[in-house]
Amino acid sequence: MSYPEPRYFGEDGETNAVFRPADTEPDISSGGGNRTHYLATSAGTDGEFGLYKVELGPRSPGPSTHFHRSISESFYVLSGELRLFDGERWITGREGDFLYVPVGGLHAFKNDSDDPVSMLMLFSPGAPREEYFEQVAEMTRRGGRELRDFQVKHDSFFVDTE
Repeated sequence: MSYPEPRYFGEDGETNAVFRPADTEPDISSGGGNRTHYLATSAGTDGEFGLYKVELGPRSPGPSTHFHRSISESFYVLSGELRLFDGERWITGREGDFLYVPVGGLHAFKNDSDDPVSMLMLFSPGAPREEYFEQVAEMTRRGGRELRDFQVKHDSFFVDTE
C-alpha cells in the first residue's frame, strides 16, 4: 500500500488548521440528553472524512440495523457502555473500544444503560451527514415514503433483522 497522490504542491506549507475548543456547545441537542458535536464536517475536510462526538442519554434507542453504500462508519467509545451491533451479534463497547464498519457492513447502536454514553463517530470518505442528524427525528416521526426517501438520500439502508 502506498501513500495517496499529492494534493498540495506548495513549497512552504499553509496556515490552515482548525481548532475547536472542548467547551464548544453541541451543534444539536435533542430530548433525552442526546447531543451531537460537529468536530469535522465533510465541508470542513474537503470530503476526506466527517468526525462527530455523539452523546446518548440513558436508554437512547439509536438507529436499527442498516448499512451504507458509499461510506464506512467507525465508532470509538469515550465513556459509558454502548451496545454495538457488528452484523452478527450485539457487543458492549466500553471506554476505549473501537468498531470499524466497512462500506456495506450491517451495524446498529444503542444505549441500553441507565447512564449516558459518549462516542466518536467517523465517516469516510466525508459525507454531508449534518442534514441527516438535524432532520432524522422529524423524518422518523413522519414515516412512510418521506422517511424512506430521506434515508436513501443519506445513504442509509435499513434492514429487518427480526
